[in-house]
Amino acid sequence: MEKLRFLLFSLSFLVIFSCKSRVATTEAKPISASDYTLAFLKKNDIPGMSIAVSKKGDLIWSQAFGFSDLKTHTRVSKHTQFRIASISKPITAVAIGLLMDENKINLDSSLYHYLPNYPKKKYDFTLRQIGGHTAGIRHYKNNEFLLNKPLTITEGLNIFNKDPLLFKPQSRSEYSTYGFNLLSEVIQTIADTNFVAFVEATIFNPLEMNASSLDYADSIIPNRTQFYVKNNDKVVLGPEVNNEFKVAGGGFISTSEDLLKFGNEIIKPKIISNESLQELLKSQVLDSGEMIYYGLGFGIGKTKNSTPKYSHSGGGVGASTLLLIYPKEKVVISILTNLSQVPIFDLGDQLESIFVN
Repeated sequence: MEKLRFLLFSLSFLVIFSCKSRVATTEAKPISASDYTLAFLKKNDIPGMSIAVSKKGDLIWSQAFGFSDLKTHTRVSKHTQFRIASISKPITAVAIGLLMDENKINLDSSLYHYLPNYPKKKYDFTLRQIGGHTAGIRHYKNNEFLLNKPLTITEGLNIFNKDPLLFKPQSRSEYSTYGFNLLSEVIQTIADTNFVAFVEATIFNPLEMNASSLDYADSIIPNRTQFYVKNNDKVVLGPEVNNEFKVAGGGFISTSEDLLKFGNEIIKPKIISNESLQELLKSQVLDSGEMIYYGLGFGIGKTKNSTPKYSHSGGGVGASTLLLIYPKEKVVISILTNLSQVPIFDLGDQLESIFVN
């Protein structure tokens, strides 16, 4: 599990508003969770945070902490939109699954079957390997994470598409957001429509994720939080970045309650077939026989009770996030913050101990 955490989080970048009227569980759990979360917020100097928890499809806790804008003292609310960072990856995975349902995608087909003009590499590699971080596609280097250029998805491929693979596919695992850039290009090529439009039409709209969208860099989005980083232990506004070209791996914004709707789709699928979903949730195995505890867009783990847990964390400029999905217990936990490099798994572990039993 520690290896999975390192894989999912460390490489991604490197007051209180309470919905008490909507709490459908005992008062002890939300109060305990609230107290711990507030202490976590203060300990880590997090400007603002939003958390939501559902059980059996019902919202049982939703609470906002702190500020979305420190300068104007605007408080976080349940409507505040955060960068979800790499939680965008499981959304992209489900988009892949929807095309699998239409027999338009085979995970074990070569990338070149779908993108024949992509520069040839020493080894062939499949969509499953790309989505499971075993294809050898590189991650960010230098200051690429901070790019602030208005690039399309197709234009963004030029950043890395001429670079060699880092290793023979399936010989090891190395996290790559750029791999999901490739998957989004596959999706929009096959679907013959813009990737974001496809996700909106097939995932956000059917699931009524009305507060989820692309993080448009040049638009005023009223409920979008400001994004903060730490500089010499001081919380300051983060640099402006444009995440539009890498939306599939880390460019969506959403609310904590909206992400519960997505999480519950994984527990009780309505828009994707169970057959395709299970392919996404199948942990990849390296040629050595080592299991990497990652499927396609989903971390694969277990609770302390050895029940299944699916997850993804996110780290970006002004974002540390975590989505936890417990299919047996039918619990989903969504944690969104507006600060980079927060030890988000510490909070996730505590909330799991409270809400999953």
